[in-house]
Amino acid sequence: MRRFGMVLGLLGCMGCSVFSRGLSTQYNPETGQYETPTHEVIYLAPLEDAMMTARTLLTEKLRLDVLEREQGTVMFSSFIPDVVPPERYYIKGERLGPRQALVRIFRLRYTHMSGVGTQAADRVSGQAPLMDLRPLADDLKNAPRLEGYEPAVGYRDLSLEQELLARLEMAPALELVSGNPPVSIRSVVMEGDEGAETPAALPPECGARIEGAASLFSAGGVLLVADPLGTKEVPSAMMRMVCEATSQGLPVTLALSIPVSEQPLLERYLQSNGDSTAVQELLTGSAFWRRTYQDGRSSSAMLWLVEQTRRLRASGKDVVLSAIDADKAQGNEREAQLAAHLLAAQAARPQAWTLALTGSVHARTTEVNWDGDLQPMGARVARALPSAVRALDVGFQRGSQFSCRYNVWEDVECNVFGISPTLEARQSSKQAAGLQLFSTPQPHGFQGRLYLGALSASPPALQPQRQVAAKPAAPPAPK
Repeated sequence: MRRFGMVLGLLGCMGCSVFSRGLSTQYNPETGQYETPTHEVIYLAPLEDAMMTARTLLTEKLRLDVLEREQGTVMFSSFIPDVVPPERYYIKGERLGPRQALVRIFRLRYTHMSGVGTQAADRVSGQAPLMDLRPLADDLKNAPRLEGYEPAVGYRDLSLEQELLARLEMAPALELVSGNPPVSIRSVVMEGDEGAETPAALPPECGARIEGAASLFSAGGVLLVADPLGTKEVPSAMMRMVCEATSQGLPVTLALSIPVSEQPLLERYLQSNGDSTAVQELLTGSAFWRRTYQDGRSSSAMLWLVEQTRRLRASGKDVVLSAIDADKAQGNEREAQLAAHLLAAQAARPQAWTLALTGSVHARTTEVNWDGDLQPMGARVARALPSAVRALDVGFQRGSQFSCRYNVWEDVECNVFGISPTLEARQSSKQAAGLQLFSTPQPHGFQGRLYLGALSASPPALQPQRQVAAKPAAPPAPK
C-alpha cells in the first residue's frame, strides 16, 4: 500500500501507543463491566478532557459539588447525601502522554476520629473492597476533613468508571457535510518501496474470506453495512467480500459515503493505471479528500479501498464503485438523497450485488425517534426493495478510530479516539471473527452482525508533512 501525504500541517497527534497496562485491576471484555480489575484503562484523550468528563459525571449525574486540586489532576466531591459514615468521591488523574490519560475514581469512606464506626467503614453495601488507598497516603493527607471524621479507606467505584469509559469512547462520530471547505495543498507525496512493481501490475489485496458472508451474496440484492468510521478493519472487510463475490462470477456495485459530485474524479482514477499522476489528479482535484475536518469517510483505509477496487477492475472483475452521499444536505434531506442515489446505483445494475458502506445510523432499516423522527437511508431503501435489502452492524472489541466528535468543551475535534462497543455489539474472546445472522428481528433493523475484532484507527488519506515519514500498514485481515 502506498502512502499519501499532504505538504501542510492540519492535524495533531494521529496515534497513541497502548490501551491498558497490567496492574491489580481487571477489565472484563466478556461482559463489558469491571470485575475485580487487574488492568487500568488508558483513555486516548488529553488528561484535561478526561478529568472534565469525570467531573461532569459527579456534577450532572450525582448532583455533587467538586473541589479541584493540583491543577485539576485531583478532585474531591462534596459528601454523598444520606450516607453514614460519611463518603465522598476522590478522582485521581495521571497524564501518560499528550492524548493518553489514566483516571481512577475512588469512593472515600470516613471514620470517626475516636475509632467509633471503624468496622462499619470496612463494609460497603453491595460492593467488595477493591483497593485500599493507604498506598496513596500522601494524597489523602490533603483530603478535605469533616469535623470529627477523617478519611480512612477508599474503594474503586467501578460503575462510575464504566460510565466514564462510555462517555469518552461511545460518543457518536460526526459526519461533517456542510461548512467544511477544502484546504489548498501544494503537492501529494507518494511513498513506496524502491523497485516495487508499478501500481497497474499489482494484484488486489483481497485477504481471507469472511466466514458466512457468502450467504448474503445475491444478484439484485443490497447489503448495507454500518460503518463506525475511520478504521482499517471495516474497509478491509468490504474488499474481502467484494473479492469473494466477484470470484464467484457475481457483478458487484460498491457504494460508498462519498459525495456524488466526486463520481467523475473516481471514474477517471478507476480507469487509470493508479500511478502518481492519477493519484495527484484524484486528490488535488477533490474537495472531499481535502476537507478541513476529516471525519473518517476520507481515511487512508477508504482510499486504499478505492485503489483495491481499481486493481480488481484491472484484473478483469465486474465491479463498479458508486459515490452515493450528498454534498451539503443534512437530516432527512440527506437520508433521502443517500437512498435515492443508492437506489439509482442498484437500478443501473439490477443483476449485480450491491454492497453499501455507510454510517451506523444511515444503515438502519427502521426509523428512529430520537432525532426528530429521522428516516434513515436504510429504512427508505428497504421500503423500496423489501425483499432485497439486508443490513449488518459491526461487532468489535475495544480499539481506536479516527473520527470527529464533540469534545467535553463542545468543540468539534477530529483525531484518534478510543472506541468501545455497546454490550450488544461487544465481541467476546469466544466469538470468532465473521458473520453472525440473528434469529429474531432487531430494534435497529439489522439482520446480522459482522465481527471484526479490535478496531484500529485509520487517519485521513491526506496527512500533515510530519506524518509522511511513517510507513503505513494495509488494513489487516482477521487471523
